[in-house]
Amino acid sequence: MVTRWIFSRRFSSQIQHSFVTTPIFYVNAAPHIGHLYSAVIADAIHRFNQITRPAESGDCFLSTGTDEHGLKIQQAAIKHSTSTEDYCDAISSKYRELFGRFQIDYSRFIRTTDTDHRQAVQAFWRSLAASDSIYSASYSGWYCVPDETFLTDSQLKENEHGEKCSLESGHPVEWTEEENYMFRLSRYQDDVRHWVKGLEGRRIQPDKFGRILLDWLEEPLPDISISRPMNRVSWGVPVPSDPSQSVYVWLDALVNYLTVAGYPKESFRTRWPPTVQVLGKDILKFHGIYWPAFLLAAQIEPPRQLLVHSHWTVDNQKMSKSKQNVVDPNERAELYTYEGLRYFLLREGVAHSDGNYSDTKVLRILNSELADTLGNLLSRCCGKALNAESIFPAVDREALDALKEIDATKRMLEALEEMPDKASSHYKNYNFYLVVDTIVHLLHTANNFFETTAPWKLKKSDNPADRAKLNTILSVTMEVLRQAGIAAQPIVPGLSKQLLDKLQIVPTARRWNDLQVSFRTQDATLAQDECILFRRIMPPVQKTDPDQNRSEKRPTKKKKQAA
Repeated sequence: MVTRWIFSRRFSSQIQHSFVTTPIFYVNAAPHIGHLYSAVIADAIHRFNQITRPAESGDCFLSTGTDEHGLKIQQAAIKHSTSTEDYCDAISSKYRELFGRFQIDYSRFIRTTDTDHRQAVQAFWRSLAASDSIYSASYSGWYCVPDETFLTDSQLKENEHGEKCSLESGHPVEWTEEENYMFRLSRYQDDVRHWVKGLEGRRIQPDKFGRILLDWLEEPLPDISISRPMNRVSWGVPVPSDPSQSVYVWLDALVNYLTVAGYPKESFRTRWPPTVQVLGKDILKFHGIYWPAFLLAAQIEPPRQLLVHSHWTVDNQKMSKSKQNVVDPNERAELYTYEGLRYFLLREGVAHSDGNYSDTKVLRILNSELADTLGNLLSRCCGKALNAESIFPAVDREALDALKEIDATKRMLEALEEMPDKASSHYKNYNFYLVVDTIVHLLHTANNFFETTAPWKLKKSDNPADRAKLNTILSVTMEVLRQAGIAAQPIVPGLSKQLLDKLQIVPTARRWNDLQVSFRTQDATLAQDECILFRRIMPPVQKTDPDQNRSEKRPTKKKKQAA
């Protein structure tokens, strides 16, 4: 039995670093909105850590990448009439380009075809073998090529044609008999259960996925195959002691997290373990049972926390190629912008339940919140009509005291005081939609304050007291925008930068501890660039059939001739 020294050591130590991972994405097809969702969640966590952690606490690291080995990749390359290497290069580059456009601030983009990863996989295999966790055996079972996994009878169902397929994915399975290397998963069942229950019950988030894992762990875990014959799956990492076998694609893929930390060099432990690993619910078993078991067998500490997210439907239907409703993030960003689509995913997505993508909903949210609520408020403060000198004005104390007598001012200042702590709590619980709720609520109170105090009326006055009041209204509103910009950086880094640049907030003053109310005591010049932060999006014009248009015009022409 494996001892539990690892767990007790973790509980008594304080992890100083921030190490966030996305799953690595399988290159059997181009990326879709579900892949992007995993990446923006991890990036938001990473960016929040960057602006909240003191520099001396250790570095912040985010990894992502592509999973490029396995039978499915071999078959996809053949289908596309190209070499496996060229196929992987093409699809992997699409992920890298996508993440660049959506400002995923990764520290390492790993490919499982990288040389250092191949070395890490083989070193990890040797570590498993040294712990007597691997043995050779004849193996037979149902294998699902699209999912790259063996399935038990309880994980199967019959489709409408009477053929066996995966209960979860619906993908077909085939009976496979071969000589494999097996991993003694059953040996580590109790320790995996102990790990799942750790971190004061917050190991797996949301809680529902922890309960799912514990339900699976109630049944005896069978030992699992961790290799395939090279004559069947040649596109993979060879087993170091037996070149006739390739390392099973899921073991290969999971080791990527060790590779990016620097394994097998001993220095990898300065970054290890991951503080949070982001993954979709469809790969929960691999990350929540197999992965900690592999690590325990190698005497390596399992990850501190798993954040499991649900999937996206499209207009309340499951996203699939057959329904032709797969959402291409690049294509949708042409209309909604990259920042806008990123905002929508984090604003609407909730980890515990499937989200529903709808173009109508995207349009409504972006126009209402980014264009009208945030963008319009900035434009009104910075525009020549009210702010001809283009300044972030100083606050006049007498004017501010008078404004504080107004209910709209009280509500805004209360929301301003509460926002940092509320938003921080929601970030730490990975509830990004509640972060946005908190920021948008603050902006709504600021808009209400602006409407109530009507600074455009003061603009017409020559009275110095009215001029002081006008400048104070503008300054207080800009203070709200400053804080909203800082707090929103993990959600929309590009828009936040544009906003803070306009207000001339220096990069060193954009950290979380800068979220104290700080009213200007001196005028400061605003940046001179255009202050339109987010333009309203018009729905695309529906294309009509030209033949139909011609047929509709013909009767009109005939009537004119008859007349």
